Amino acid sequence: MTDAFVLDDDVAKPAFLSKERIIARPGFNRWLVPPAALAIHLCIGMAYGFSVFWLPLSKAVGITAATACVPEMGFFEQIFASNCDWQISMLGWIYTLFFVFLGCSAAIWGGWLEHAGPRKAGVVSALCWCGGLLISALGIYTHQIWLLWLGSGVIGGIGLGLGYISPVSTLIKWFPDKRGMATGMAIMGFGGGAMVGAPLAAILMNHFASAEGVGVWQSFVVMAVIYFIFMMGGALSYRVPPTGWKPAGWTAPVAKANNAMITKGHVHVNTAWKTPQFWLVWAVLCLNVSAGIGIIGMASPLLQEVFAGKLIGVDLAFNELSSAQLVEIAAIAAGFTGLLSLFNIGGRFFWASCSDFIGRKGTYFVFFGLGFALYASVPMLAHLGSLALFVLAFCIILSMYGGGFATVPAYLADLFGTQMVGAIHGRLLTAWAVAGVLGPVLVNYLREYQLSIGVEKAAAYDITLYILAGLLVLGFICNALVRPVAPKYFMTEAELAAERAHGEKSAPAASELEWSADPSSKPVAVAAWLVVGIPLAWGVWITLQKTVVLFQ
Repeated sequence: MTDAFVLDDDVAKPAFLSKERIIARPGFNRWLVPPAALAIHLCIGMAYGFSVFWLPLSKAVGITAATACVPEMGFFEQIFASNCDWQISMLGWIYTLFFVFLGCSAAIWGGWLEHAGPRKAGVVSALCWCGGLLISALGIYTHQIWLLWLGSGVIGGIGLGLGYISPVSTLIKWFPDKRGMATGMAIMGFGGGAMVGAPLAAILMNHFASAEGVGVWQSFVVMAVIYFIFMMGGALSYRVPPTGWKPAGWTAPVAKANNAMITKGHVHVNTAWKTPQFWLVWAVLCLNVSAGIGIIGMASPLLQEVFAGKLIGVDLAFNELSSAQLVEIAAIAAGFTGLLSLFNIGGRFFWASCSDFIGRKGTYFVFFGLGFALYASVPMLAHLGSLALFVLAFCIILSMYGGGFATVPAYLADLFGTQMVGAIHGRLLTAWAVAGVLGPVLVNYLREYQLSIGVEKAAAYDITLYILAGLLVLGFICNALVRPVAPKYFMTEAELAAERAHGEKSAPAASELEWSADPSSKPVAVAAWLVVGIPLAWGVWITLQKTVVLFQ
């Protein structure tokens, strides 16, 4: 698909998916755009919840128990074998591929997205993500794991990248007065996708499971159809403001000490990565995410091994618990993980909204300063046996992990301008890919080393937490070094006009560049928010039910 024009009675009309086709008209309600972004993010956010499929898929052949491959079968033979079950370690590659291709696709096609517009990017994202699920369903049906890697991992990962960054630039332009809150609303959906998708997948697998199959491929097909409807609805609902638009009555803030970081110019994506500010913010995101993602990966075993029998009222170490007691504390740990998910999601909206008042740089100072204090104090809280303070500390830590993702697009818009912020954000997401490897590897290998030298399980995480606290110190320093971008990096008026010419063939009249929402659009906006809000509320309710176990 291209932005070519089609001829009808000698009158050129923009193609249906072109950016020019979705330029909003006076009176358009900007509150219709966040639900469109949420519709896409809630679907692709299921990438976080894919582990719900691992156990059923690990016995797709044996049904009741895994059918092991013969010991002499090599790795490449297992890839094409259809008579024995996959190991969870092989399935886990899908998760790795998700975030590698998310970062790569966002970096490679971010510039294209700025020119093509969010509608086309959203449609391509839907085709890749949902098409990848269908290819994966075929892979499960034929028992070919390479089709899962290709379908969900590679093609689906590309859909993740395009879907993740598709609303960023658009929302920032629609909400110049609330940049942080706007991106927080959308990126909150990515964190909440697993809360909705994981219980939905469990329901579908239970429905389709039988003596002949575990019900996963059928679940993939149904979810692909549901997600396609939601994602297409979101993509087709996108609208972009005309260049120069602003909310009625709003004036850009005068440069002051507390908003000196907000630039008046615009930096091209191909220039942004040459600035020190880009790499400093890249390090800021990478270090914040590395610390947080390490905690996410070890949350359940950490709680179980640190508090062990105290979780169920007995003074026993983890190794002294019976099988029945281990099951009890595992259920409590699952509630802990669910609670962290809620704070991860809520933090995306809360901290990004706070950044509109205290500034993006100030918000990251809070992340790193408060985060350091919490990481450093957790070992002490664990040794004191204070479960409530231990849980509270990790909830705040995870809120700041999510908040880091939601705040960084607005940080980039402040530094580099809004014209190509989506593309710049796409390149910055390579920091996420690096953090996705650094954080879990650091945590897992340090834990194994501690155990190998005889450290008790309850104390095996202390050094790890202190090292994660050290990463936050580095992040604090990088954030402190961020300064406003030098004017020499800004696009000239001619270069900026050339960029803005993509998808906008005629300049709107001055009277069309400032408006309030048409009152008649309010019922439509309410309906749009209900469409995305009801599934999200259902996911939150399911998660809250699981967290109740933690407090019993």
